[in-house]
Amino acid sequence: MTDSKPAYRVFPRGVWLAGGLGLGIIAGLAALYGMKGGSRNANVAVSGNCGPAKVLAEKLEPVARGDVAAMKINATPQPVTPVTFSSHDGKKLSFADFAGKTILVNLWATWCAPCRAEMPALDRLQQELGGPDFEVVAINIDTNRLDRPRAFLNEVGVKSLSYYSDQSAMIFADLKRAGKAFGMPTTLLIDAKGCELGVMAGPAEWASQDARYFIRTALGK
Repeated sequence: MTDSKPAYRVFPRGVWLAGGLGLGIIAGLAALYGMKGGSRNANVAVSGNCGPAKVLAEKLEPVARGDVAAMKINATPQPVTPVTFSSHDGKKLSFADFAGKTILVNLWATWCAPCRAEMPALDRLQQELGGPDFEVVAINIDTNRLDRPRAFLNEVGVKSLSYYSDQSAMIFADLKRAGKAFGMPTTLLIDAKGCELGVMAGPAEWASQDARYFIRTALGK
């Protein structure tokens, strides 16, 4: 049985780059911020052994296809760049807080049309596969009108995703400096030991059969 295609299928392949218009201002401010005192998110990789992740990356390479073909699998996985962001209740978090769990990290903003379009599919992916060993970590980076992100999620019926945010948007700037983020949305796949398995620039149909098979492979299922 084939999956129905989410509405965001109508967005042209390059539409996500339009997010660069909004990010231009953010990037400029981020650069100035860095010159003055540096980011609060250290751009230094977490120490760790990602050798075993190479075997998993080799398994993921052939299944990054179809609706998730834009996911670039790392031939030699490395520890993910450490960043900080907030939970729904304002608690400061980092990727280290998800140790033991494979996570699909998605940076999104309400001013990014492709981000908005793929959010319901990410919610369905979390609903179906989320649990002790996997979570979709969708991190909002709106820097103003901070009531909008939660209102949008309520409007589109998102129920399974936990709310994460970085109101400074420095998480995008830090990942951009590390060569991991170029536009919005940006998505990273990180294994249970904090090793980056792959990165995607642009949206995907995360509720599709291709996406579910890809994530199940990452989980060894």
